Amino acid sequence: MSSHFASWDERRDIAHPGDQGETLAFCVEHFINCAKEAIRSHGYFAVALSGGSTPKALFKLLSTAPNSTAIDWAKVLLFWGDERSVAPTNPESNFRMAMDAGLKTLSIPPKHVFRMEAEENIQENAKAYDKKIHETLGERPFDLVMLGMGEDGHTASLFPGTKALQESEAWAVSNEVPQKETWRMTLTYPCINRARNIVIYVLGKSKAEMVAKVLLEKHDPPYPVDLIGTPHNKALWVLDTAAGAKIFHKLKKT
Repeated sequence: MSSHFASWDERRDIAHPGDQGETLAFCVEHFINCAKEAIRSHGYFAVALSGGSTPKALFKLLSTAPNSTAIDWAKVLLFWGDERSVAPTNPESNFRMAMDAGLKTLSIPPKHVFRMEAEENIQENAKAYDKKIHETLGERPFDLVMLGMGEDGHTASLFPGTKALQESEAWAVSNEVPQKETWRMTLTYPCINRARNIVIYVLGKSKAEMVAKVLLEKHDPPYPVDLIGTPHNKALWVLDTAAGAKIFHKLKKT
């Protein structure tokens, strides 16, 4: 499998594996490699999962042979990057999506599944989730944080103009999202940007315009996804051919 991989700037790398199918295959291989490296390094793999269509497809592939036996799933710790304020049985739940996509069929111990309880008392439960991350991981960062990008430039549940963008200490917070008329629970920049691997999956032509805005233009304030990755800890953008169509001409010059 070939992949065009390049440094974009001091905070971001770009992977362009090819079309949608080739890109999903790359994402599966990357996930498995991150897991194996983490388990070999410190005995477990702590991952924060994302919602969305690409992670759903990824979870289905991971739950299918031969990928389903490529990782010691008993050593995997599942967290979530964000969650809607709905019950875990609701079709809109990121937790339900991940489980139904196939993760519930894997040998992950129930005690290793850390659901965001966002359906009620979201402010209190966000503080509890923050505490749970600290208690479980100590000072060690997540081994992988999976992210996507909305067509408005949001990532996780860090939406434009919302309070969580300003959080500088907590690793998980509740976030009021007026444009969605709801609250969400989300990981924060301080948590995401310290992860050992930060991956932003962006697939499909509907994302091409926002990819170009984020990566080619300067905005004040910046789009939330633009603040992912630091000079000390770069983020990896994984773009299929359709999503990256407006930026690859520049990538070829790097």
